[in-house]
Amino acid sequence: MNTPKLTTLFLILFIGIINAQDIPSKEWQINTALMAVPTDFRDGAKVYGYDQKGNFVTLKEGTNDYIALADTPGDDKFSTAAYHKSLDEFMARGRQLRKEGKDGNQIFDIREQEVREGRLTMPDKATLCVFTGTINETTKEIDNPYVRYVFYIPFATGESTGLPTTPTPPGHAWLMNPGTHRAHIMITPPQQ
Repeated sequence: MNTPKLTTLFLILFIGIINAQDIPSKEWQINTALMAVPTDFRDGAKVYGYDQKGNFVTLKEGTNDYIALADTPGDDKFSTAAYHKSLDEFMARGRQLRKEGKDGNQIFDIREQEVREGRLTMPDKATLCVFTGTINETTKEIDNPYVRYVFYIPFATGESTGLPTTPTPPGHAWLMNPGTHRAHIMITPPQQ
């Protein structure tokens, strides 16, 4: 084998090893993803995450109505989420569009049009919980945990709900994206 081919092979193997090391274990992904799931639903929740090659996969099959998402590897943020299974088609479409290189505004506009045209199903109500924090590099536990709750009610408005449509102090509810497919009540607990 000549030197350029050997060097190329080494680089491919080295990059593969580095990438594999960036993906947390299946068990860690499942355990931390389940932190976003309300306690009553944790045992039977389905969990999506990443295999050691970085592919988005099912890590754990579920037996109830909740789906949890493991933290996306490769950035310095820690965030997991959990949602009612009726949102799965909507969430999967967002992941597909992001993989195609679409930004947040494009994803919003595309899904808005698809929901309005009846090509994308959006439930009339559903819950999403987002769990954030920082990874303690020594213990691998999550420090500074913080949970944000989102209640989707598509096309709701301030008038139809009686909620303000501008951010409120933590602990108070408000309606984000009013009048759209992604209208949702935000409840951000005060940080401790």
